[in-house]
Amino acid sequence: MEELYHIDLGAGGLASLPEPITNPHTRDKYLVSSLMEEAITSSQLEGAVTTREVAKEMIRTGRKPRDTSERMILNNYVTMRHIRELKSAKLSPELVFQIHRLVTDKTLEDPTAAGRFRRPDEKRVVADDYGQIYHEPPPSEELSDRLREMCAFANGESPDYFIHPAVRAMILHFWMAYDHPFVDGNGRTARALFYWAMLHGGYWLFEFISISSILRKAPSKYVRSFLYTETDDNDLTYFLIAQTRVIHQAILELHAYINRKTTEAREVESHMRVLDIFNHRQVEILHNALKHPGQRYTFSSHQKSHNVAYQTARTDLLDLAERGVLEQRKKGRQLVFVSPADLSDRLLKLDPDGPSQT
Repeated sequence: MEELYHIDLGAGGLASLPEPITNPHTRDKYLVSSLMEEAITSSQLEGAVTTREVAKEMIRTGRKPRDTSERMILNNYVTMRHIRELKSAKLSPELVFQIHRLVTDKTLEDPTAAGRFRRPDEKRVVADDYGQIYHEPPPSEELSDRLREMCAFANGESPDYFIHPAVRAMILHFWMAYDHPFVDGNGRTARALFYWAMLHGGYWLFEFISISSILRKAPSKYVRSFLYTETDDNDLTYFLIAQTRVIHQAILELHAYINRKTTEAREVESHMRVLDIFNHRQVEILHNALKHPGQRYTFSSHQKSHNVAYQTARTDLLDLAERGVLEQRKKGRQLVFVSPADLSDRLLKLDPDGPSQT
């Protein structure tokens, strides 16, 4: 109950709103970062082998995956983005199949296995490398009825008494993994459904939270929580306790990350004052640019904003571009100056040598 209280307080309707997330110009940066983290670590839990740096480069640049590991990560990223759009929808067998197809696209030995139940001749057990069986899922002929029951549970149609929405999401996670209805991709689908359930239940901050990054640090605890439950008459307490701790830790890490980035922003502001190489108009532009990555400025817009002569506006912006803190581009005949995504780093690395402008 204590952990559930922390989840409600940290990720639900009562959660405080960090400024970088409420700011529409910076929230996407945090959202993309969290989606990439969840996509990468969820895939690594299932055996994907690649570095976070390479995976992030692939997603950011939009290049095609080079191997199955990269394809798994890209699939997870696409799925997580789609889950955000589905948070208000009811869960149905068709939607579960759709999510499974997204997760396993071009990663299965048999492409026809995407978005369908495993067949009787495709018996799948959970075992270690030595053949020791830890879990034998229900037979394939039961899967259709079980999936309908799971969807009814996920939508709050059963049972006829209250279940805490976070507990319902965790049970959905376990249920999907326990039934193991697909040839492959069951774990990734289960975690995707957990995210759907948390967002569906009003835990809006879960757009920015990665549980797989926590699970990845101690995967054996994750596995044991399934194992202890099944070997003790399916007592879900083991799994629920383990998962509430994971969720609480993921919430704490998100808040710590935001606080760290906020502190870095303050350091940049302080560094700009110490540099003393920008005039007050340029400082105002940089303040705005830090909060609005991708913002565009022109000689005309700067001139109007500060009621200065055209030549003064031109000098201000060209100087910022020359110092490398704004990117100069050409749009037709017009020069445009764009706030780069790594403006903070550029300012901290800036050479302080140079005349102070007035």
